[in-house]
Amino acid sequence: MKTSVGFTLAIVASTVSIGLQANQTTTIDDTVVVVGSRTPTKISEIPGSVWVIDRAGIEQQLETGADLKTMLGKLVPGLDLAPQGRTNYGQNLRGRSVQVLINGVSLNNSRGLSRQFDSIDPFNVERIEVISGASSLYGGGATGGIINIITKKGSTDDTVMTTQLGASSSFNGSDDLSKRIKHSISDGTEDVQAYLGLAYEENGRFYDGSGDEIFPDITQTDLQDNRTVDILGNVDIKLANEQSLEVGAQIYRSNYTGERGLFFPNIDAVPAGSLADAEIRDGFTSDRSPATDREMLNVQYHHGDLLGQDFYLQAFHRNEESSFSAFPRPRILPSEGRYAIEFGTSKQNTQLSGMKALFDTNINDSTHITYGLDFDHEKFDADQMFFDQTTTDATGGLVQNESRLEPRYPSYEVEGLSGFIQADWALSDNWKLAAGLRQQNMDVTVQDFDKYSYDPVGQRVSVLIPGGSNDYDASLFNASIMYNAGNHQTWFRFSQGFELPDPAKYYGKSPDVNVNDNPLSAVETDQAEFGWRFSGDSWQAQSSVYYSWSDKAVSNDDNLNVVVVDNKTRDYGFEGAVTKFFEQGFETGATLHWVRSEEEDDNGDWLKRDVRYASLSSATAFLGWTNYDYTARLQANHAIDAEDASDREIDGYTTLDLALSAETSVGKFSFGITNLLDKQYSTVWGQRATAFYSPAYGPEYLFDFQGRGRTYTLNWTATY
Repeated sequence: MKTSVGFTLAIVASTVSIGLQANQTTTIDDTVVVVGSRTPTKISEIPGSVWVIDRAGIEQQLETGADLKTMLGKLVPGLDLAPQGRTNYGQNLRGRSVQVLINGVSLNNSRGLSRQFDSIDPFNVERIEVISGASSLYGGGATGGIINIITKKGSTDDTVMTTQLGASSSFNGSDDLSKRIKHSISDGTEDVQAYLGLAYEENGRFYDGSGDEIFPDITQTDLQDNRTVDILGNVDIKLANEQSLEVGAQIYRSNYTGERGLFFPNIDAVPAGSLADAEIRDGFTSDRSPATDREMLNVQYHHGDLLGQDFYLQAFHRNEESSFSAFPRPRILPSEGRYAIEFGTSKQNTQLSGMKALFDTNINDSTHITYGLDFDHEKFDADQMFFDQTTTDATGGLVQNESRLEPRYPSYEVEGLSGFIQADWALSDNWKLAAGLRQQNMDVTVQDFDKYSYDPVGQRVSVLIPGGSNDYDASLFNASIMYNAGNHQTWFRFSQGFELPDPAKYYGKSPDVNVNDNPLSAVETDQAEFGWRFSGDSWQAQSSVYYSWSDKAVSNDDNLNVVVVDNKTRDYGFEGAVTKFFEQGFETGATLHWVRSEEEDDNGDWLKRDVRYASLSSATAFLGWTNYDYTARLQANHAIDAEDASDREIDGYTTLDLALSAETSVGKFSFGITNLLDKQYSTVWGQRATAFYSPAYGPEYLFDFQGRGRTYTLNWTATY
């Protein structure tokens, strides 16, 4: 039975194949988007914005030393330029949250840890599909769009192996060398294909544009002195009678392994310890260090003619542990008559399991429907490790030995069951109409929680916060209409998405927030967009204008607990990309995302939204050249200043990157430079962290995470 594509139609949006070269014959019209476990469709048939980064585009960004979130921020209009630490907090799509998947399995947690890109090495990635705009295709968290990471698969030819060696350095010291080694093997027949990839990377220290060592991010952690191991494998089996089975598994480890940390010379001062004048020193050790550990199993089954329909079944399990840096908080020591600085760090654990079933069929020559059920079950728990006060004071915070463990957040479970139906109608050869509905039902069960704090005389006390359960549901609708003129398409689309506020931070703050009487409600986002794209022999262009709005907003109070406010919010803007191909292998292009985020106040006036949550507008441009065995690319990346109604600002910045490569008889050599002009700047996350944490938790300099200075990368890759 011919595979149908309608399910993707209603949820995806304006699409371009990033990295397409002038001498290639593939066009946008030919490119097929396979959105994980959902059915595929050609880009030219999609009424909305999908940006596809193929393997060639990924490799070209890797030549500059970019990681996954960095390359996406530079290539995808509408997606914010990336933070440079472990977190991707605030890297929104069209001003709102993005859902990240690997082969259709969501990496988003209800806890909202923002580590979705600390999940896979790009070496094991075949392509990336980005769906702009609010969507409920894979459940919650996609109020701004979806990013689906598609991994490499086995080969039907003879055994193919790939080896890659690489190193990066800014030449500011012997400790700033990062090195990597990666290897994969692919083999198979027409009926069975298998892939196994192993990627190992070890980072050194990072230096800013002034040549100074970058202070570690003690809030969300960073990737300095970090060791990453990614083992990914899959097997595709062609069964009898139009059936196939795919089994994939991954083990991912990303851990701090260094011996440099912050030394606080005044931490034991009397009458109050101080975090001023910190410096980076050797000798750091801790019983708990920053880490992201993940295991994932994914099984997909397809029957091409079950009751006359395509049938897809997916089962998955993901286990994840996330640890953080030692973070300082003030406490009173009555016996010593002073205020001390106590350090603690959390480890947060998530288990997610689920199944998805989907039927796809053509009713007649002009009508097609997709329908199915999704089920998932998530479990969460967390603890807080505190460190020995005497040792901390004696070493200026360099040695952190465990003194006790306490619960960090209430443990909870979230169970979801959703049904959906999607239909599209070919009104004529040029016009297509699509519409769909998803009914989302969620049950939340929260355990009793002992919340610890210090009383006025410095004693550690706890208060019991009772648990409970509640449920909520959401009905999400989408509709679109598209005119297809062959080499260009125009569409109008309305869609809805939702997110669930963080249960751990919402329910764990006070006994006054009773679980049974204070159900979490889904924060729904509505979006309307009008878009256009064009694909010709020498031009590719696509753009859209969008308007998103919701009646509620998720925010943080002074203690960083989650609060849901009834204020209306809206995001509106323009995103677009254009590429021009010339003779002799030259090409040039640019992207632009202009966005405005606003929130309604009590008087009904629309004000610029808090810069801690609002997205920055951005623009990129590039000039490239390809001549058989040689490539070159110069790209510029610009984040535009932002200001909110309270006159808080985030300063933008501009950086340049250069990538060169050459194919030889002994493999491919590539050389790249990031931040070519050695720009000194504060990252967007560093400026947001300052607004979040200072002065309540320390001076500004402690949280202002700096951008990396000029960095050189050399890679060698051989396929044999």
